[in-house]
Order: sequence, then structure tokens, then C-alpha cells
Amino acid sequence: MKGNSLKVIGLALCTLFFVQAKAQELLDYPLDTINGEEVYRYEVERSVGLYRIGVNFNVPQSEIIRLNPQLRERGLHYGEVLYLPTGRPVNAKPTKSTLKPKPAIVETEPVVVSTVITETPVVAEAPLTPVAPIVTDTLTITETPDTTDTVLDNRRIVELALMLPFESHQTKRSANAERMLEFYQGALIAMYELQNDSTKYRLRVYDTERSETRVGALCDSTEMDSVRGILGLVYPIQIERVAAWSEVHQVPTLLPFCDDTDLNNRSHLLQFNSTDRQEADSLCRWIKAQDSTLRCAFVEAQESEIASSIRTLHQRMDAHQIAYSTLPLQDLLADSVAYALDSVNENLIILHSDRYQNVRTLIPHLIKLQQAGFRIRIVSQYSWQKENILLPQVYTSVFTGGKDREAYEQLWATYFGSEHVSEAPRYDLLGYDLMRCLVAWINGEKVYNGLQSSIYWNQADETSGWQNANVHIVTTNLYYRK
Repeated sequence: MKGNSLKVIGLALCTLFFVQAKAQELLDYPLDTINGEEVYRYEVERSVGLYRIGVNFNVPQSEIIRLNPQLRERGLHYGEVLYLPTGRPVNAKPTKSTLKPKPAIVETEPVVVSTVITETPVVAEAPLTPVAPIVTDTLTITETPDTTDTVLDNRRIVELALMLPFESHQTKRSANAERMLEFYQGALIAMYELQNDSTKYRLRVYDTERSETRVGALCDSTEMDSVRGILGLVYPIQIERVAAWSEVHQVPTLLPFCDDTDLNNRSHLLQFNSTDRQEADSLCRWIKAQDSTLRCAFVEAQESEIASSIRTLHQRMDAHQIAYSTLPLQDLLADSVAYALDSVNENLIILHSDRYQNVRTLIPHLIKLQQAGFRIRIVSQYSWQKENILLPQVYTSVFTGGKDREAYEQLWATYFGSEHVSEAPRYDLLGYDLMRCLVAWINGEKVYNGLQSSIYWNQADETSGWQNANVHIVTTNLYYRK
């Protein structure tokens, strides 16, 4: 049964990724020639990753990396120019098309279902067959296995559910759906690694979209009765519905993206993102542990521009009795703020936003102050869902892991048939870490140390849900990069 299922997945996805890869009609992009090979010149659009580029141009990621070797070192960046193969000989007569690229189409009519049962191969039975993730706009249904939690081939079967908005019924997916797919890819790698001689893990994948009705129907049915753990959910109304189901069935549900869920009387909810208050208190404790002469100063901003996380930090610094002052923004931009700084002791400059574009203009002025002899550190909250912030010091609950990723990257290349290249942050690493963390929780472990994130679960009281309490302060040298 497993072999047939994998063949179905492999066949569908090989078709998805490589059909029409050598299309004869040119797309409406500038042409160039590299080493006798005809290529497109493509400027990377915002929120588009390497996976989506490969699908749109019908080329494997490995071919993109071959023509753009810089991607191996620094990843993909918005606005840069990539060379993409046309699949035509250089001397071929070009036939221009006015159409933009479209995703490859599987030539068999897809089966539209809400559930995909993914059976990952067992380590002991490999060699591993390279296979891409199931793409949810052409859902592939595998042979449904026995869903009871019993022993099969001397192994206990544990079913897990992944519930995310893949937007499988939309003509064009949003950037958020692309991130959900990358999260899913990492979860598949984790599922592969988790198989062992005593336990077989199976994954149910549900496209929740934005629908409360879809999630409610699942909870009201018997379909998930065999599920032992849930990973996912994004929208509050869906979380509310599944949280109630989880309490009744005593099934842990790990929320990967939210940070403000009501955890009261929900002992089976696990929230990965720390709250603003947790992060503010962690930063306050870090400040108090430094030299007592450290002087804290907020850069002045209009109230409407201050992120809620920074507003919370103001309140918690007051509660922790940490003195701070305000630096007028105009004085800082005019390089006339030296009068407000301590010329002897270290100054901690707290930026008013967690968005890099709101603070990037301030950094050169802070560097000038440092060059003038002032001792300066800067800090701003790093919200990982946003840009790859190049701030010297950040506090975060996400990038706290430090394990060697070499084995993971090798497994990725083998499993999906190409190297991983994407914009930061790595949603696949988050999917990998949280899938393994969920299984660790099911096995009674309250601490998980992952590739990208380490998680320490904490419970406010015995009836409330669990919160990741690992907030990390990262310090590096002050620098600025345009």
C-alpha cells in the first residue's frame, strides 16, 4: 500500500514540476545568452520565492541555482536579476508570447479533496526516493490507510494533522499560501526522520483556507477521531473552534503563528510565539542584568507609529523600575542629539518599531555617534514574519536554535531533488522544528532544541494553555548595510 501511494505522489508531482519544461513558445521576458544557452532575464518580484519561480517558469530549482550560483551563498533577494533557462537552443527562431508564465498543469483532472493522507517512507526501508511536496491546487489522494491507533507490522501508528490555509481553490495563491507550502515541506522532512522501528507516523493535511465552516465540519465529524496531535491554524475563528475540540478529545494543538490566543482553560493549546509582555519582561531582565550604569533611551515617535510591542515595553520598563529618556527624532536626524547621551557610560538606544523600513534611516546617524566616541548599542524587536532585519541587536522568541543544519540540508536535497534556496526566514525550518516539537510533546517532553528554534513550554496555571517561554537576546557589533 505504501509503495502504491508513493508512486501516485511521485507521478503527480513529477508531472507538476516538469511538464512543459522545454516549452517552445517564449514568455514575455527579455532574452540573453550565457555560455551558448538561451535564458530569460527575470527581476525577482516581492514575496516570490524560488519554489514559485521554478513553477511559473517550469524549471527545477536546481537549474535556477546552476545559472545563478550566488543563490547558494546568500539566498534570494527582491529586485535582483535571475537568469532562467528557456529550454530552447540559441539559434532557434523566437516566438514571443504576450502571456505571463502560468503554473504547470497536471494533464489529468485533479481530484479535489480537503484531505491528503501523506505516508512518509520509513528510514529502514530507504534508499529515499526524491519527491516534491504535494501541491494543494492539484491535490493527490493516496490510498487511505487504517486510521486506528493500533499496531501494524509491529509498529504503533500515530496520526497527526496539519491544518493550514494553502488556498487550494484559488486561481492565484497569495504569498502567505506559498509560505504555508514551505512550512509543509519542512514538516514532511520531520515526518520522514521521525519514523522508527516502534512507531509509524502518518500525516493528515487539511487546507483550512479562511473557512470556519470547513474547520467546523471536520470537528463535528468522526474524521479526526484517530488524530493524536494537531499542528497549524492561523485565523482566530478557526483556532476557537479547534481549541474546543482539542479540550474535549484531549489532543494537543500547536499554534505556529499567533501570539495573542486566549489560553485560559485550554490546557491542550500550545502557542509557539511569545507574547509582547513575555518579550518585554525578558528584555527588562536582560537590561537589569547589565552594568547598572547602562542608560536607556527611546527614539521619539508619534504615538500612531509606535508598535504595540514597543508600547508594552514602555509599560513593563515602568513596572520593572527601569529609568529611560526620550531622544527627539529630529535631533537624531540632524546629528545634534549628543547632548542627550551619556558620554561616559553605555547608551542603549531602543528603536520605536519592529519593522526594519521604519528604522533603517536612523542607523547611519547612530553610527556617527559611535564614531564620535559614544558607547552605543541599539535594540528593536524582531518579528520574524516580516523582513530579514539587519539590526545589530534584537530580542526574539524564534531564532534561538543553533544546531548544525548540514544533515538537514542534505536530506532536503535528497528528498525534494534540489537544494533549498529561499528568502529569510526559513518557513521550512519552522515547519520541521514544530512538527518534531509536537511529537516530543506527545512523548512527554516539555523542552525541544531545534535547528532554528528552541522551545521551553511554560504553563501559567494547571488549567491554562502552554506558552513558549524561550525569549533570546542577541548582541552583535553595530553595523549598517544598504
